[in-house]
Amino acid sequence: MPKGAVLGYNSIFSSAEGSPRRNSASALRERPQARVLIIGGGINGVATFRDLALQGVDVALVERGDYCQGASGASSHMIHGGIRYLENGEFRLVKESVLERNRLLKIAPHYVKPLQTTIPIFSTFSGILSAPTRFLTHKQGKPKERGAFLIKLGLSMYDFFSRDGGSVPRHQFRGREKALTELPRLHPGIKYAATYFDASVHNPERLTLDVLQDGERAGIGSGLPGGSARASNYVFLVSMDHTAGVDATADSVLLRDELTGEEFSFHADVIVNTTGAWVDLTNKAMGTASHFMGGTKGSHIVLDHPELLAACGGREIFFEHTDGRIVLIYPMGDRVLVGTTDVDADMAEDAVCTEAEIDYFFDLVGHVFPSVTVDRSHIVYSFAGVRPLPRHDDTQPGFVSRDYRIERSEGPASGPVAAGDLTAGGGKAAVVLSLIGGKWTTFRALAEHLSNDVLRELGMERKVSTAKLAIGGGSGFPDSEEGIQDWVKGHMAPGLGADRVSGLLTRYGTRAEDVIAYLHAGEDRRLRSTNELSVRELEFMAGNEQIGHLVDVLIRRTSLAFRGLVTGELLNEIAEVLSAQLAWDAARRDAEIQHAQEVLQRFHGVTVHSLVA
Repeated sequence: MPKGAVLGYNSIFSSAEGSPRRNSASALRERPQARVLIIGGGINGVATFRDLALQGVDVALVERGDYCQGASGASSHMIHGGIRYLENGEFRLVKESVLERNRLLKIAPHYVKPLQTTIPIFSTFSGILSAPTRFLTHKQGKPKERGAFLIKLGLSMYDFFSRDGGSVPRHQFRGREKALTELPRLHPGIKYAATYFDASVHNPERLTLDVLQDGERAGIGSGLPGGSARASNYVFLVSMDHTAGVDATADSVLLRDELTGEEFSFHADVIVNTTGAWVDLTNKAMGTASHFMGGTKGSHIVLDHPELLAACGGREIFFEHTDGRIVLIYPMGDRVLVGTTDVDADMAEDAVCTEAEIDYFFDLVGHVFPSVTVDRSHIVYSFAGVRPLPRHDDTQPGFVSRDYRIERSEGPASGPVAAGDLTAGGGKAAVVLSLIGGKWTTFRALAEHLSNDVLRELGMERKVSTAKLAIGGGSGFPDSEEGIQDWVKGHMAPGLGADRVSGLLTRYGTRAEDVIAYLHAGEDRRLRSTNELSVRELEFMAGNEQIGHLVDVLIRRTSLAFRGLVTGELLNEIAEVLSAQLAWDAARRDAEIQHAQEVLQRFHGVTVHSLVA
C-alpha cells in the first residue's frame, strides 16, 4: 500500500522478535468474531465503538497505528460550529456543529473549553459582490477579503444557530480604537474586530482515549470472553480471508498484529470503515474497491514565543489571509499554535509540514501582528494530517464539504444465504459501511448516525442516547475555577502537591482519582527529566492505556512533544520504565528510542539527541 502519513509513520519501526503478546490484541485472537468490526481508531471510529457498546452490541475495533494518530491527532484543536461553512451553504452542518459544540462543553468539560475568538477586519464592504459567486460555484476566484458587512451577517446567522442550548456569549463588534485598546499589537490598519466564542480541545488524543475506554467499560459484564467491546491499536487489516473464517462458509478479514507480526482471521457481520483518508485503500484490501476520497492536507506549527502569546491576549485570532484561506493563531497554554493550510494531498507521500508552509505561516502572522517577528528558532513542533474529505474534482480545497455521508456495500459473497440472515458465521458476506468525511466537532452525532445504520443492519434498536452522557473524566468535573481548586486541595497528599494533582486533573479529568489511587498503592518517584511524570504514572499508562511504542507517551498520552519538552534524558528515562512494564529487552529499548527520534524528526521537525551509546 502507498506510504501515507499513518502508514509511513508506523513503517519506521520493525518489531523486535519475541515481543510479548498484548492483552488488547489477544482478546481479539482468542475470540476472533464479533457482530461488528470497526476499522480505524480516529475519533469517529472510536466514538462509534462507544455508541455501539452502549447499545449492547458485540463490537470490536482495530487501528493500524495508535489511537488518534492520523487526522484526528493533526487537527487545529478546535471544537467549532464552522462559521465559514455558512458561505458554502452548509446550514445543516453548521447547526449540528453548534449544537454539538454546546453539548461537548457540558459532557466533556475536562478537555473542551470555551474559546474567545477575534477576527481582525480591514474593510467594510469588501467581498459583497464576490460572495454570491463563491456561494453558488464553490470557487474562490480572485481573492477578495470579506469585509465587516459580510462578517457581521455571518456572525448574526451563527448566533441564530446557537440560540438553543447556547453555552457561549453572542458576538461583539469593535471599532478600530477599541479593538487596538484590547489587542494593541494588532495591525494598525484594521477597521474593526469581531469577537465571538467557539470552543477548544487542548487534549484531543486523551479525549479520544476517554471515549474508547467508555466503550470498553460498557462491554464489561456481557458474559462474552474478553467482553462485548474489544479494541486494539497496532492491528492492521491486511485483506479478506476466504479460507480461515469462523466456519467453512464464512468470509473473514485477515488481521496482523503490527507489534508481533502475528496474523489471524476475524469474522464480523458488519464492517465499519472509518479509516479517514485511507477509506478507499481499506476497501480495496477487502475486495470492495471504491473511489470516495479526495483528502486535503493541513499543517500547523507550534511556537514558543512569549511576545506572540501576549499579543493574542488569550484569544484565538481567526482571519482570512491574503490568498483567501481561513487561518488561525491560537494560544495553547504557554505555546502558540499557527495554522492551517488546505492543499490537495498526495497519498503516496508522508503528510508533513513543508518549508513552504512554514514560510506561509510566518507571513500570516505578519499580516495581523506586523510588529512581532517570528522565525524558525521559535518552532518547537510541527504536524500535518490528511482531512478525510470526499472527492472534489475541480472544487477548490477550501470549499470541499466538511459534512459526512455513509456508503453501504457488501463484500464478495462466499455462498448462498437466506435473506436477512446476519448470524455470525452464517455464510453471508459482511456488509461494509464506509464513512466519508466528518469533523472533530460532530463526532458524537456522527457516531450516533453511523451506529443507527449498523443497528438497522443487525435488526436491533437503540437503547441509550449519548447526547447527555458525560465522557470519561468529564463526569463530575468541577464547573468553576473555584471548584477545580477545591478538587485539587481535596486530593493533595504527601508527595502529591498542588501542581502535581492539578497536572493529573488536566491530563485525566476526574479519572485522575484512579491514577492517584494507583500512585498511593506503591512507592513512587518523579522522573529526573520532567516534573510532569512519575514512575508509577508511567506504569499506570502501560497497564491501562495500550502503549505500543515509546513515542505514544510523548505525543498522545502526554503533551510533552507538542510543547517541545522532549530531551535525550527523557527518552532514556521513559524507555527504562516502560521496558520493565512491557518486557522490552535492551535491544528493543534502544530500538524504541531510535524510533521515537525518527518519528519526531521526520513527522514533527524535532531533533532529539539520544544518550544511548
